[in-house]
Amino acid sequence: MSIAALAFTSTVTAAELSGNVAVEGRLFTTDPAYEKQAESGGVSLSFLPEFKHKWDNEDQQFTFTPFYRWDENDDERTHGDIRQLDYLVSKGDWEYQLGISKKFWGVTESQHLVDIINQTDGVEGIDGEDKLGQPMFRVSRLTDTGSVDFFVLPYFRERTFSGVNGRFRSPLVVDTDAATYESASEDKHIDYAVRWSESLDEFDFGVHLFDGTSRDPDLRIGQKNGEAVLVPHYPLITQLGLDLQYTGEAIIWKLEAIHRKRKGDDYSAAVGGFEYTLPAISESGAELGLLAEYHRDSRGEVANAPFQNDLFFGARLALNDEDSSELLAGAFVDLDNSSKSLRLEASRRIGNGMKLNIEGQVFTDVDENDPFYTFSKDDYIQVELEKFF
Repeated sequence: MSIAALAFTSTVTAAELSGNVAVEGRLFTTDPAYEKQAESGGVSLSFLPEFKHKWDNEDQQFTFTPFYRWDENDDERTHGDIRQLDYLVSKGDWEYQLGISKKFWGVTESQHLVDIINQTDGVEGIDGEDKLGQPMFRVSRLTDTGSVDFFVLPYFRERTFSGVNGRFRSPLVVDTDAATYESASEDKHIDYAVRWSESLDEFDFGVHLFDGTSRDPDLRIGQKNGEAVLVPHYPLITQLGLDLQYTGEAIIWKLEAIHRKRKGDDYSAAVGGFEYTLPAISESGAELGLLAEYHRDSRGEVANAPFQNDLFFGARLALNDEDSSELLAGAFVDLDNSSKSLRLEASRRIGNGMKLNIEGQVFTDVDENDPFYTFSKDDYIQVELEKFF
C-alpha cells in the first residue's frame, strides 16, 4: 500500500517505487513471566519498500519487496526477509508466477485456518497475520467467475520465534537452529497445492488440497549448552480445506474448515460466524459491524492450537471519514475453561502520507492448561507510526 509513488512510464514500460518506513513502540503493563525478558517494552523500526515494473501492455510484471525490522530488545525480532521477488506473466486465461511471493486464503476474522501457503512470521506479532515470503511456481487458469490455481513450493520456510529477551514466548526458548523434519529432504521437500475458487451470485468459495510440510511445528523438549530448550519439528501433512462466504445486504456469513492428515494424527477444525452491519449510525455515514465466530477443533483440549472450543465476538467501527478512521474491538472466550483475551486495533491516516496504528491485548482468567497461559503476563499496548512514499 502506498499513499504516494515515484513512477515513470512510456509506451512500453512502467515502473513504480513505493513503500513505507515505520516506528513502533510497545508497552507491557506487567512484569515479565520469565527470566531475561524485556521488562516494560521497547522501540523498533521497520522498512518495507516495493519496486514494481510492468511491460508488454502490463501482461508481464516484476516485483521486489524486501523487509527489515530492527528491535532494541529481541535479537530474534531484528530480522530481514524477502516478502516478494517474482516474475508474473499473463497470457489470455492463464497466469504464470515464478519466484518468492505471498498468497492469502481465508474469509473469517479471528483465525485463518485455510491460509497455508506462507509461513507465519512469528516475531512480528501475536495474531499470526504477518507472513514470510514463500518460493513458488504458480500456474492459474482464469474463468469468468473464478480460477484454478496450481502451486509447486520447492523450499520450506521455518517459523520465526521470539528470543530469550523477547515477550510472547514460552518458558523455554525455541532453538530454531536445531529444527527437525519428518521428510529426509528437510527444508528441500517439494510441497504441492491446488485451489479452486468461484464467485456465484452472493456466494464466494474456495476448495484446496495441500500436500507437504506443515507450517505449524510440534515443539519438543531438547537441550542446548546444557539448558532445556524447545526444538521445532515439522511433520508432513495432507490438508483438504474449504472457505465459504455469503454476502447479503447487511450480513456476511463466513466459514473456514479443514481436515488434516498426518502420521498418527488425523483431525478436523472449523471456524464460522457472521458480520452484521448496522445502518448508518450517524449523519456522517459511520458504520458499526457486529461480529461473532465459533472455533472448533476435533482434538479438543489436547490440541496444541489455542482455539478448540472458543467463541469470538467483537465490533468494527468505520467512521467513513477522509482519514479512513477504523476501530476493531473483540474478545475470545474459551468455553472449556473460561480463559479470556481482549484485543483492540485502531488506525487513522494523519496528514500527508502518514498513518497511525494502535493495538493492544489483555489476557485474563487464563487457565494454566490453556496454550495462551505462556502469554498471560504479556498484556500490552502498541503504537506504530507509518510514513508512506
